[in-house]
Amino acid sequence: MLRALALVACLVTPFAAPVSAQDSPLERLDAGDAARAWEAVGRLELGGRGFCTGALVAPDLVLTAAHCLHDRTTGARIDPARIEFMAGWRNGRAAAYRTVRRAVSHPDYRFDGEVTAERVRNDVALLELHHPIRNTRITPFETDRRPRKGQRIGVVSYAKGRAEAPSLQQECNVLARQDGVLVMSCDVDFGSSGAPVFSFEGARARIVSVVSAMAEVEGRKVALGTQLIAPLDDLRAALDAGQGVFQDAAPKVFTFGERRDTGAKFAKP
Repeated sequence: MLRALALVACLVTPFAAPVSAQDSPLERLDAGDAARAWEAVGRLELGGRGFCTGALVAPDLVLTAAHCLHDRTTGARIDPARIEFMAGWRNGRAAAYRTVRRAVSHPDYRFDGEVTAERVRNDVALLELHHPIRNTRITPFETDRRPRKGQRIGVVSYAKGRAEAPSLQQECNVLARQDGVLVMSCDVDFGSSGAPVFSFEGARARIVSVVSAMAEVEGRKVALGTQLIAPLDDLRAALDAGQGVFQDAAPKVFTFGERRDTGAKFAKP
């Protein structure tokens, strides 16, 4: 099984700030306007090895964590042809299905070795889809600068025990920023890797980080997030330069609202 969310300890220096009592509970996005607003977030099926979470940042680009592209046992890259993005997946249906043409990870990301601050902050990848998702219901998210300590943020993710519909945590907090890593009070679990971290300081939510791991600091469970703006610029440049693992165009019919039983398991560490 893929290491979709790494459980690590002592990655970050202990901090004095308490986890905020104002953190909101998880809200399952099953139906209605609340769910449709987040359909650019989807579940990434990883060749039968598990799943991660990803989000559209352009009609043909999905942002996720770099470690999602590796087989946990061998460390080998997963064939992009076996990765599928299911936008807005909930209760057996997705708003759109797309296979992946190219995948690029941040050049400084290393899958092997210990889970360190350097590994976490560069744990970012972009997936280029075979066909753009052009649907008025599915609007790619814009990105923004790294949030400051104490800033209100939120996360939309799939995870263990909630794989069939995304869950929104409308409010959690940045507890610390250390060595390019965000330490957050957000509620994440296995399968949440690659989930978009949002800032709500604007007219529409903007992605400010990607969930890389969960850790324990002074006995508290926290989420760790990546850097974003600089790594994302590097990844876009790599795609523009023709880098990445290519696949030939897939002869696949893409439907909207199709029901499907994936049989996927949550990805274990």
